[in-house]
Order: sequence, then C-alpha cells, then structure tokens
Amino acid sequence: MSHNSGLHLELNGRRTRLKWHQLRKRLADPVFSLAVMAEGFAVGASMELDLRVRADGGFAVVHDDTLESETDGRGLVSASRREDLEGVRYAVGGEPLILSEDLARLLSGAHPDTLVQFDMKSDLGVIGSAGLAHLVQIIGANAANIIVSATDLALIAAMRETMPEVARGIDPSEDIWEAWEKDGLSAASDVLDAALAGPTAAGTIYLHYPLVLKAADNGLDMIAASHDAGLLVDAWTFNPARPDEGLTEAEIETVRRLLELGADQITTDEAPLLEAAWRAAGHTVSAPD
Repeated sequence: MSHNSGLHLELNGRRTRLKWHQLRKRLADPVFSLAVMAEGFAVGASMELDLRVRADGGFAVVHDDTLESETDGRGLVSASRREDLEGVRYAVGGEPLILSEDLARLLSGAHPDTLVQFDMKSDLGVIGSAGLAHLVQIIGANAANIIVSATDLALIAAMRETMPEVARGIDPSEDIWEAWEKDGLSAASDVLDAALAGPTAAGTIYLHYPLVLKAADNGLDMIAASHDAGLLVDAWTFNPARPDEGLTEAEIETVRRLLELGADQITTDEAPLLEAAWRAAGHTVSAPD
C-alpha cells in the first residue's frame, strides 16, 4: 500500500473521494489523531472533524458537549477557555486535545487538494458572533480547503452570510429517515427536496449510505436528485464489519452500488483498506494528480 493510499476509488473513469472519518485512516487509530491529520494535510486527503465552541469563542475538536467521554478533562466544552484545555488529552491514544488554533497552524501548509470538513456540533445560538468571528480568523486564506457542515441549518445560513467563499454542507438524513418511517417514501422525498432547495445554498449533502441504498431499491435516486440540484453527495459512514479480514463480497458490492449511483465521496474509518479491497476486486485506482 502506498503512502498516499486511501484517497479515492475509481469506477468507469470516475473518481469518488474517500473521507477519513473523525481523522482516522483505520478503526485502530485513535479518534481525532493529530498525527493522522498532519499526514492528511501532507497528501491532500479529505478528512472530517467535529468542532464544539469554547467559552472564549474558539473551538475544540470533540464530538460531545462534555469533555469526560472523549478526554481526560472535565466539564462542558462551552464553559472552557483555551487555557483550560491546553493540558487536556484524548482518552484513547493520549494525544493532546486539538484546538482550533492548531487547525489554523496546520492549514497554512496544507496540500492544495486537502479538504477538511468542519462538522459543527454546536448550534448557532451557542456559537454566536464571537464564534463566527473566530472561524473567519482560523480559516483565513485556506477557505478552499474547508467545508463547514451542521445539522443546524441556521448556522449554515449564517456561514453563507459571514464567509460566502467557504463551502457548506447539510445533512438531512435523520429528518428523511423520520419522514419515511412516519409517512412513507413520498414524504421522505419531500424532505430531501426541501433540504436541497433550502436557504443554505450548500454545495454538498451528506446522506446516510443505507438510506441512499434503501431509497434506490424503492425507486428514489437520492444522489441523482442531489446532483440535479447542483450538490455533491457524501455517503456516510461505510466500514467493513471485520476490518482484519478485509471486505466481504457483499461489502464490495455495497461500495460498487454507491459508486454506480454516483456518490462523490464516501466517509469511512478504513480508507486504505477500502482502496486495497477495491484494487483486489480488479479495479484500477490511479495515483493522485
């Protein structure tokens, strides 16, 4: 496996990027690894990390609103300042907690193909004007390497006003699932259409990959609908059941279906393994440009 493996797959001459979920190339990596992120910045990977706002308007790279579940720290992230967090380490792996200031430093030397998804876990009401101003500062001249996503559509709309040059992503998957379970496929399609036509002017939509496949099985091509609306599609989060054994034939078929449907990106915690399995199944993966 080459050093630059795990960046994309190909089918019929079309590339689909692989996104490193929560800064992991492998499930065995600790979540939010600074070392993996630095490698991704060097080779031009697509990566995702979660951001929670701090009390001083900066951000910390964590998923939950409290520090206990992911780090050796204590308390609400939103009640913590930069100086409170500088000695905090992730519970798994023991690496230092990544702060937004670290992101700004590393972004300055990122490979031009790098794309980092800032998945905002704090809502606009918590982030406020101070948090938005901080995002402007840390993104700086690296807007082309960033996409900001959130379930809070008000936050994405605010990002459109504050930093129109930064790509935006939305994830209506939960709402689509709920509509489908309650009122059927037609209702799910309506929710998708509303999200695609919403005020965020997003460029990417994140769709739960089982949702994409189930909809296709029932005659609704969510990826085609998204493409028709001008959005790229990230199908999340595909991982093999037994990474130590590679991908099963059924798992390879799942990947094939996502590529045939036209997914522009697949989120995974096992990017190099997916590429290796795809090659082993007889598919060429060309070197990055």
